[in-house]
Amino acid sequence: MPDILIPAFIQIRLLDVVDILLVALLLFQLYNLIRGTGAINIFLGILAIYLLWWLVRIFEMELLTALLGEFISVGVLALIIVFQPEIRKFLLIIGKKSIIGRGSRQLFKGLWHIEKDEDLNIPAIVNAIEGFAEQKTGALIVITKQSELDSFIETGQRMNADISEQLLGSIFYKNSPLHDGAVIISDNRITAARCVLPVSEIRRIPASLGLRHRAAIGVTELSDAVALVVSEQTGKISWSKMGEIQRNVKPLQLKEFLAREFYRSDDDSKESKERGSGFINMFRKNK
Repeated sequence: MPDILIPAFIQIRLLDVVDILLVALLLFQLYNLIRGTGAINIFLGILAIYLLWWLVRIFEMELLTALLGEFISVGVLALIIVFQPEIRKFLLIIGKKSIIGRGSRQLFKGLWHIEKDEDLNIPAIVNAIEGFAEQKTGALIVITKQSELDSFIETGQRMNADISEQLLGSIFYKNSPLHDGAVIISDNRITAARCVLPVSEIRRIPASLGLRHRAAIGVTELSDAVALVVSEQTGKISWSKMGEIQRNVKPLQLKEFLAREFYRSDDDSKESKERGSGFINMFRKNK
């Protein structure tokens, strides 16, 4: 491995440069993941202690080195506990985007035939959302992908019903006992209603967004699900994915978004792409 010589007293290998760049990239991605949350202050504090530990090691301050070393060794467990939501989200992103993740899902589908029998009933969902927007009826609908969200389903009322515009309208009707909470849709079925979702703690969320929007962001931070929101105050439609929210969405834009998300199989086959494009074109013609 060739060496890069920087004055005579420092010798850096090319591999060392690559190592430093990879660590810097990892820290940058970690910072983006926790930016705007309370965890950023904890992360900076731990980073400061770690840098101090390296500094006292260089100056051979044995007592401080021993004390800080013990703190850092125990601090690994503390990191796992404190950053549990962020670690979960990071691993979810890695598993979803990596070749290994896609390959393993295809393997499981091949072994156990884990395939959805029906495509998502997008017209019924979008028509219901459009009706909520016109009537300024607050609504929160979560549509699962790989994550099953069983822990959140248990907090609500199980239904296991076909998706229909009328049923969704009945659930979110303001005098309905099920309207306060989220509807979770899984495998093209309304799995549960009145579900309690975690509220995002990200500070950069606009103050104008209420608990429905924060819950939509919160559940998509912890899973690969998609959340749809209708504001009770303004009637505006929003969708959330991977902890990000898109506001002021038009019904046609929502149809296209859901078609892209749920009419493509994991292997992105040509057939599924054509099917997704066909649904988008169909929606445009109907509009």
